[in-house]
Amino acid sequence: MIRVGIGGWTFEPWRGTFYPPKLPVARELAHASRQVTAIEVNGTFYGSQKPASYRKWADESPDGFVFSLKAPRFAVNRRVLAEGGESIERFFASGPTELGAKLGPILWQLPPTKRFDPEDIARFLALLPASVDGLKVRHALEVRHESFLNPDLLDLLRQRGVAVVYADSAKYPAAADRTADFVYARLQQARADEPTGYAPDELDQWAARARTWASGATPAELPHVGEASRAPAPEPVDVFIFMINGAKERAPHAAMALIERL
Repeated sequence: MIRVGIGGWTFEPWRGTFYPPKLPVARELAHASRQVTAIEVNGTFYGSQKPASYRKWADESPDGFVFSLKAPRFAVNRRVLAEGGESIERFFASGPTELGAKLGPILWQLPPTKRFDPEDIARFLALLPASVDGLKVRHALEVRHESFLNPDLLDLLRQRGVAVVYADSAKYPAAADRTADFVYARLQQARADEPTGYAPDELDQWAARARTWASGATPAELPHVGEASRAPAPEPVDVFIFMINGAKERAPHAAMALIERL
């Protein structure tokens, strides 16, 4: 499956453009989840949610929809990541598995100041559960310091089946290497002067890249860290693409335009 989504569903500039002008706020998730195929939840980064909230999200979204959850800041904004075990346990105890089949990857976004420490990263990855309450859990790691552009990182991620996030960003490093049985991309360069955030030819290119990823290969033109010979053998994988930041007011239209191409 190739899923394309946005970050959250509450954003005032979307009212009257993405959302109908008189749509009740309480109906925003129901509307958004029928225009895109996934949502990356940012609120879980800032505070703990309740099981009832996860159940409500699942109930309001259609079958086949997926929520990616950004892991809590208390687990990732640390000098020593391996010391975040208690925060990780508390996050998973808060009820994300109430989403059931709609639980997508957990995004672990590291701060830009965090440098690559192989031992610390290895111990941190060991804390990430492969399953919770009998439900498989997928993990994606977003690194934002150049020191992580290291083949040793790829080896550690592949050992644990954790995806390295591909960030289409002018600010942070990017690695398109595949390290898991899924691909996670965050496109962050939407422009306000483009009605669909990205120009039509750019969206065509991202659609082609999404299909390449889904086939199990990686787009050759994107930056890679490791050698192709060390990558997993090509086989179909799930792909998650989120329109994040940039001109956020354009994100829903960018996502819908990419979905149309796919």
